[in-house]
Amino acid sequence: MEEHVSRKKDHIKICLEEDVEFKDKTTWFEYVEFIHNPLPEMNIDDVKLETKFLGECFNYPILIEGMTGGVPEAFEINKNLAEVSSKLNIPMEVGSQRAGIYDPSLVYTYRVARDVDPDIFLIGNIGGVQLAREGVELAEKAVEMIDADALAIHLNPLQELIQPKGTPIFRGVLKAIEKTIERLDVPVIVKEVGCGIPMETAKILESIGVKAIDVAGAGGTNWTLIEKIRARESQDIEREVLGEVFQEWGIPTAASLIEVASSVNIDVVASGGIRSGLDIAKSLSLGACMAGIARPLLRLAVKNPQHVLNYLKEIIMQIKVAMYLTGSSTIEELRNSKKIIIFGPLLEWCCQRNLKL
Repeated sequence: MEEHVSRKKDHIKICLEEDVEFKDKTTWFEYVEFIHNPLPEMNIDDVKLETKFLGECFNYPILIEGMTGGVPEAFEINKNLAEVSSKLNIPMEVGSQRAGIYDPSLVYTYRVARDVDPDIFLIGNIGGVQLAREGVELAEKAVEMIDADALAIHLNPLQELIQPKGTPIFRGVLKAIEKTIERLDVPVIVKEVGCGIPMETAKILESIGVKAIDVAGAGGTNWTLIEKIRARESQDIEREVLGEVFQEWGIPTAASLIEVASSVNIDVVASGGIRSGLDIAKSLSLGACMAGIARPLLRLAVKNPQHVLNYLKEIIMQIKVAMYLTGSSTIEELRNSKKIIIFGPLLEWCCQRNLKL
């Protein structure tokens, strides 16, 4: 458990102090362009951003991604994020809950999000590897801990490989997810952590009853790089070298989003390098119903909730402007209007993979 807590402390510190974005690979949203409408025949106030996710209505298509928990520093971060979730009526996910399951004295660092507002849509979080090794009871405890409205199961095979003392043992994870879906009364989301999800995996997940997929593509925060830094600091040369070789591994977020959204009929979350409202508008036009943001919010949540709120208000305005300039008054209209052009490597990817928007 001491190793687990130390790792979580390292993750917060490195994410706040180091440049841990992908160096060469981008999200590929730069290869998506909107067709400008100089005659939108509407006012900016006519733009409405309400959206549905997992059967619930939210004011904005923004998901506060799971970031932390299980260390004292996480208490204030999750408290501040929950206050913003409550004010904006957007869903929030906590960080991996394994630490709180193993050590009940750490539950408060997660539970604070529920204590802030009993009515926010709160998403639990557990690793697929841990679920396969320890059983469905782990998922049940995660949901119970925070009275979760949904549970996210994260897949991170590359991170587990690079992570010092990681557990890259993925045999049985799919069956564990299926059993979890059968047992839980809340919907299950499956997500990556920064390497993306292809259509083949998405179809399998949909077939076993997963209700939403969070693509978490490449181009944003790079967990391979984060674990490479930790490996270097712990003098684990083998994992440091492995991290160097695979540092740019992953499906760019825009490509992963098209892969998933074009192949399943369940909710899709775009995440991985979402840095502006324009990124979110492009995500929505490509089939997402939500866009998830993590590290930019973490850097603000360590200060106070007002910083987070101000940032998200800017993001919301940017989404509205993008929709206004395409003449789209609702998200559904934006998604169905074919107001985008795809070009460059993203178009080539779509052609080679036979993807249809």
